[in-house]
Amino acid sequence: MSELRTVRVPLAERSYDVLVGHGARHELASLIPSSARRAAVITQPGIPVEIDAGIPTDVFQIGTGEDHKHLGTIESLCRSFARVGLTRNDVVIGLGGGMVTDVAGFAASVWHRGIPVVHVATTLLGMVDAAIGGKTGVNLSGSSGDGGKNLVGAFWQPSGVICDLDALATLPPRERRCGYGEMAKYHFLTGDDLLAMDETERIARCVEIKADVVASDEREGGRRALLNYGHTLGHALEIETGHEMAHGEAVAVGLVYAAHLARVLGRIDDERVQQHLDVVGGAYELETSLPDGVDHTRLLSLMSRDKKALTSLTFVLDGPSGVEVVPDVSAESVLTALDAMAASRR
Repeated sequence: MSELRTVRVPLAERSYDVLVGHGARHELASLIPSSARRAAVITQPGIPVEIDAGIPTDVFQIGTGEDHKHLGTIESLCRSFARVGLTRNDVVIGLGGGMVTDVAGFAASVWHRGIPVVHVATTLLGMVDAAIGGKTGVNLSGSSGDGGKNLVGAFWQPSGVICDLDALATLPPRERRCGYGEMAKYHFLTGDDLLAMDETERIARCVEIKADVVASDEREGGRRALLNYGHTLGHALEIETGHEMAHGEAVAVGLVYAAHLARVLGRIDDERVQQHLDVVGGAYELETSLPDGVDHTRLLSLMSRDKKALTSLTFVLDGPSGVEVVPDVSAESVLTALDAMAASRR
């Protein structure tokens, strides 16, 4: 096992470690709370990672895909917890990608009003984003204004996180691209030259950036919203395409759109827009265009339901002072930027 990087998420008495490196899964038992006598592992079929929590374990598989990320899955898991006698002193382990850690974290947060959870992230997306920071949630389906992504959830910090880079060798190209979509946003949040780092250092640095933001704004009252850079359009694209666009793919397009919108609002210039294209489309070889035939008015409607949009259309946008939350963006500007993005493809 190579040397592990340990990144601390500093949250006073709820602080925890994120272990990053090849073979990190072998340290799982060290992150299990001493009170736990039993573990409930939540995972999905086909995840080729074996773990040993050091205590008796029950394994529960959930379905693959966003169609299974709903409250019915949470109810089913809780019934399973009851069946095996999981107590409030035991532990839930989320073994998988971002969907698994979202579901596992939420299930842990509501079982007996909250029991410990440890995440073992097996995807790049999970390692640099989903497993870190304690945001959990499931989707609401619906096409009449009553649906949305991650609308039901809780803030529930894990007791520890494992990022075993051995798992990345098993990822299909699309799963790796999804992680690159989230990784790309960190380029614009800090200006760090992430591309100059090797894989371990780059992933650890992304974790450090997120840990720093979470420590300063755990419940997304201000600065933490910056982690949603690219997500406003990204979430809308996921919904509009019926999740044919995966999360990281949609965020990648959302990053480029956010640059176009910032340009429309006079916050950045054409050169900065090109920098977004160079990172997203060049360095990470991700799609930077809107899907063919997508309805701009429909996207506008979906973006208006974003969790940041408390009273008006709100985006995280680049600008002279860096990336920041920008409220009161006009619908006209949103549509103009969508048109500009579509025109740039031709």
